[in-house]
Amino acid sequence: MKNRYYEIADGILQEIETVIHQVDPQETERLVQEILKAEKVFLFAVGRVFLSLQCFGKRLSHLGIDCQVVGSITEKPADNQDLLIIASGSGESKLPLEIARIAKSKGTRLALITSARVSSIKAMSDIAIHLPCPTKNDPHAGVPSQQPMSSLFDQSLHVFGDIIAIMLQQEKGLKTEDLWRYHANLE
Repeated sequence: MKNRYYEIADGILQEIETVIHQVDPQETERLVQEILKAEKVFLFAVGRVFLSLQCFGKRLSHLGIDCQVVGSITEKPADNQDLLIIASGSGESKLPLEIARIAKSKGTRLALITSARVSSIKAMSDIAIHLPCPTKNDPHAGVPSQQPMSSLFDQSLHVFGDIIAIMLQQEKGLKTEDLWRYHANLE
């Protein structure tokens, strides 16, 4: 009989793999190109989703990309040369929705990473990446999950961010050792 730990682990890993394999590669390539052409890349989300998105932001900075976290004490102003990436499973969360509206008023391009096929944020987005996961508004959407709440979205977002980072690294022709020059050194 299989150990409960391995049963749960295998189920979670299968869920993430299923989600990642359903992401549209063309939209992913568009996101890579938008990141590369942006002067600055801004990131915003809330809760656990924000933690996963911040991991992606750290990797962007390792790639030499000017990455700004919305709300940070050192956040720079956004304009029409920039890209805002919002992650929101539902695409309806109030704070991300308001940040999206402000960004659009500044001419900033908007990319949304979401589980929702239709949402208020998606309607104003220039690019939308769909990670088919359950959301708070539709717990039965996307890939069925044994996990509570939006855990599958958080995890898939983290893995998706690492995939995008490798694609960016390849586009920029960087070797892994090149990334260390952008790594924190006061730790």
